[in-house]
Amino acid sequence: MSLWSIVSQMPPEEFGSLFTEFPRSLRCLLADWLENQPWEFLHGSDAFCTSVAGGMLSAMLEKLRSAASSDGQQCQILQQVSSLEDRHLPLSFHRRQEELKFSLGLQRLQHRVREIQALRERSSQLQDGAGGERSTGGQPAALAAPQELPALVLEAVKELEAAKQQVLKRIQIWKRQQQLAGNGAVFEENLAPLQKRCESLVEVYFQLHQQALAASAELGSELLPRLLERFTELLSSLVKSSFLVEKQPPQVLKTQTKFQASVRFLLGPQLLKTSAKPYVVRADMVTEKQARELALSAYSGTLSESTGEIVHNVVALETNPTSATCCANFKNVLLKKIKRCERKGSESVTEEKCAVLFSTTVALTPSNLTVHLQVLSLPIVVIVHGNQDNNAKATVLWDNAFSEIDRVPFVVAERVPWEKMCDTLNLKFMAEVQTTKGLLKEHYFFLAQKIFNDHSASLEDFQSRSVSWAQFNKEILPGRGFTFWQWFDGVLDLTKRCLKSYWSDRLIIGFISKQYVCKLLSTEPDGTFLLRFSDSEIGGVTIAHVIRGKDGSSQVENIQPFSAKDLSIRSLGDRIRDLGQLRNLYPNTPKDQAFGSHYNKEQTGKDGRGYVSTAIKMTVESERWVRARAAPPPVPPPPHTHADGSAPPSCREQQPPGAAGVPPEAAPTQMFGLPVLRPELQHESLLSPIW
Repeated sequence: MSLWSIVSQMPPEEFGSLFTEFPRSLRCLLADWLENQPWEFLHGSDAFCTSVAGGMLSAMLEKLRSAASSDGQQCQILQQVSSLEDRHLPLSFHRRQEELKFSLGLQRLQHRVREIQALRERSSQLQDGAGGERSTGGQPAALAAPQELPALVLEAVKELEAAKQQVLKRIQIWKRQQQLAGNGAVFEENLAPLQKRCESLVEVYFQLHQQALAASAELGSELLPRLLERFTELLSSLVKSSFLVEKQPPQVLKTQTKFQASVRFLLGPQLLKTSAKPYVVRADMVTEKQARELALSAYSGTLSESTGEIVHNVVALETNPTSATCCANFKNVLLKKIKRCERKGSESVTEEKCAVLFSTTVALTPSNLTVHLQVLSLPIVVIVHGNQDNNAKATVLWDNAFSEIDRVPFVVAERVPWEKMCDTLNLKFMAEVQTTKGLLKEHYFFLAQKIFNDHSASLEDFQSRSVSWAQFNKEILPGRGFTFWQWFDGVLDLTKRCLKSYWSDRLIIGFISKQYVCKLLSTEPDGTFLLRFSDSEIGGVTIAHVIRGKDGSSQVENIQPFSAKDLSIRSLGDRIRDLGQLRNLYPNTPKDQAFGSHYNKEQTGKDGRGYVSTAIKMTVESERWVRARAAPPPVPPPPHTHADGSAPPSCREQQPPGAAGVPPEAAPTQMFGLPVLRPELQHESLLSPIW
C-alpha cells in the first residue's frame, strides 16, 4: 500500500496546506512514481544533493508532459508544468517523506507482529475448546487459522527486509555526506536519529523472531530453517552496517604525526553482551588492493598484513549509559612508517590511496551471535614531506567529490563534467576561506580558459565539456611551472590567510586574465584600478591600474604580485592607501570608500617609552622614475632600514633605477611596477617626507 493511498483518505483540511506550491492534482497523477524516487538523498544543499534534485525535477516534468498528452485536462496540466519550471520544487515536504515512509513501515511491522500473535492465540483457544467443530470450508476450525500463519510470517519478514534496506541506504547516504564534508559541504553529523532507527528495527526484529519460533509447528520443518537463516542474515547485515567511523582520520596523513579518530557501534548499547574482558577495536593501515579485497568479501575476511606501522592502535570499545553511545576513541595514534605498494603507470606517491581499517569481534545478546565488525575510513594519502601536501590534497579533493556510493574501493572517474568541477571548486573555496561569497560565472569562465588552455570558446561551450584528472593536477599549465590545482590552492591559501574580508566585501575580482583586465581598464579614467590573482605566480595578488599620459593615451600597469608574506608585513588595504596614483576601484568607487574599513590606524607621536613612532609605507618604482625625469637627481638617501636596523621587506628586493648613479632614462621597461616598502618617521612636530 502506498503512502499516498493512506494520506489521500485524510480530511483535506489536515494536509491541504502542503499543496500550496505543488498541486494535489499533480500529486495524484504521480502518486507511485514520486514514492519510488530517492528522496532520502535530498538532505542538504551540497552539489551532490543539488545534482540529484535537478535530475529528479527534469524526470518529473517529462513524466507530467507524457501524462498531459493522454489526459483530458491537458491544458491545465501543461500550465502547472510551466509554473513548476519557473521555480524550485518545495523539497521540505519530500525530505520528510522518507522519514514518514520508514515510520509507516515500522508501524505496519508492529501491526503484523500483533496480528501473528493474535492469530496464534486464537488458534490455541480453538484447539483447546472446539477441536471437533467444522469451519464453513469443511475443515476443523482449529486448522483454518494455522494455515494463514506461514503466509503472514513470510509477508512480515519481507517487510522487515525492506525496512532494513531503507536503514542501510540512510547509512550509505550519511557516509557519502561525511565524505563530501571533507570538501566543505554542510554535514549533519548527529548519528542519534540513525541509531534510533536501527534500535527500533532491531526491537521489531526480535518480536517477529520470537513469534516465528513460537509458531514453529505451524511453519513446519521445511519453512522454519529457511526463515531462521533469513533472520540471522538480516540481523548480521544490520549489525555490521551500524559500525561506523564517526570521526575520520586526516585524509592527508603525514608519517610521525599524531592523529585522532573514533568509531561508533550504533547497536552497541542495545545488543552488546556484557563481557568480563572488554571488547577492543584495532586500527590497521591497508592498501587500496587490500581494501578492495575486503569489500568484495563483504568484510567477512581478515586482514593478512598491515601496510603501515601504527602506534597506539588498540582501544577499548566503551558504552556510555548516559549518552547511550558505544564508541572507541583513538586519541594519540601515530603512523610510524608506511610500506609503499607498486604504483600504476605514471601514478605518483601522492596519488596512492590507502585507508585505516577498524575491526573488532563482539558477542551480541540475547541471540549469543558472535560478529566480526570491520569498517574502512575514507581514503587517505600518506605523505612523508610537507611539500607533498598540495598534491595529496588534490587526490583527496577529487576522490571526495566524484566517487560513487557503494563503489569498489577506491575507484573514481578519470574524467568528470566541468560543471561538477565548478561546484567542487566553489564548495572548497567557500569552506577554506570561510566566506558566504562564492565564485561567480565570470570566475568559472576564467578558470575554464585556464584549465583547458582555450581562450576562444564561450561560457556555454565550456559547460558541455569534461575535465580530466590529468588536466586538474598532472599536466603543467602552458608556460608555467605548476598545475591548475597547485595554482588554485595557492589562491585558496592566500585568500584564507590575508584576503578573506576583502573577498567577502567583493573588493577583489580575482579570477580574471591580464588581457581582459587591459580591455576593461583601457577606457577608464586615470587611477582606476582592480585586484586580480596573479596568473604567473602561485599565491599572489596584484593591482592593475590605468595611467594616462598628457596626450590622453592610456597604459595599464600591473604592480608586482603580493604574497602572503608581503601582506603580513603591510596589509593590502594600507598598501592601496599608500599609492596616491590609485583613485577609484573599478568601475567607479572611490578607494577610500571601498577600502576605508580595511585601513589600519596609523600611529603618531611617541610611544610609551618615548620613542618616535615609525611607519612602513609602500611606493612603486615607476612613480619615482616619473619624479626623477621631472626634477634634478636627489642626493641618495641613507640605506632603508626598519626601526630595528633590518632591511625593509619588499616584493622584490631591487634598487630603483638611478639610485646608484645610473641615469633614469637608462632604466629598462618593466612588466610590473615594483613596490618598495619605505620607513617613515612620524612625530607631532615633525612630518618627514617619504623618500
